[in-house]
Amino acid sequence: MTMTTDEALDRIVAPTPLLVALDFDGTLSPLIDEPMDARMLPAAREAVEALVAVPDTFVALVSGRSLSDLRLIAEHGDDSPLLLAGSHGAEYWIPGEGRIDPVDEPGAVELRDRLRTEAEQATSDLDGVWIEPKTFGFGVHTRRADAETAHLANRRADRIVAAEAPHWRRRSGHGIIEFAFRHEGKDAAVAALRDCTGAAAVLFAGDDVTDEDALKRLLPQDLGVHVGGGPTAAAISVRDIPAMAELLASLAHRRSAPRE
Repeated sequence: MTMTTDEALDRIVAPTPLLVALDFDGTLSPLIDEPMDARMLPAAREAVEALVAVPDTFVALVSGRSLSDLRLIAEHGDDSPLLLAGSHGAEYWIPGEGRIDPVDEPGAVELRDRLRTEAEQATSDLDGVWIEPKTFGFGVHTRRADAETAHLANRRADRIVAAEAPHWRRRSGHGIIEFAFRHEGKDAAVAALRDCTGAAAVLFAGDDVTDEDALKRLLPQDLGVHVGGGPTAAAISVRDIPAMAELLASLAHRRSAPRE
């Protein structure tokens, strides 16, 4: 049976505390060619701020971006009440505690730097392709490349990683493939944030393939929201970012109404 947005919000409005965990790119901010220029749409930012102001409601950003990059594009200051999970849940920022980093295996960073350099050299002749440094690996961006060039760039990067780091995790997204020596996924990020906040229920929203890790592992009392079209494990889908912002604003209103 298909669930309407109103029915879905009715299920999630009462649990206390509530964790609202949100992907950033494609969920709160449009996908753009220059990733570091991404910012929340004004309506999305207003909805996030409204939710943060509701008692017993925690809001977290859960992204594949490195924590440092996520803080920049989210305009996240040291006094922000937002929780952050970067690098698909390998890095965290907790209000009142600050940055929490994992302990890496010996040699992992050196291998990361070497393979990232090899990938840059291997794709330097391809128009519209660039390599993004990430805390635990690198990403191959092909959004500005044609399909044939994108395929060639991905194939070259795959060969490098398969030959020298076959244990690394490979993820695909909108115009990007990512390689990382850490294997955390957004499902692990949501679980860690649930434990951190003591949330009785979670709303998780995302638009990309990597978000399905979390959507597939939500608990019965949770709500998954998919932004855009295509198959998803989410309970409901919304058309685009403005529609997602509207849903979040409605949730903030519903959760604050009984307390007015």
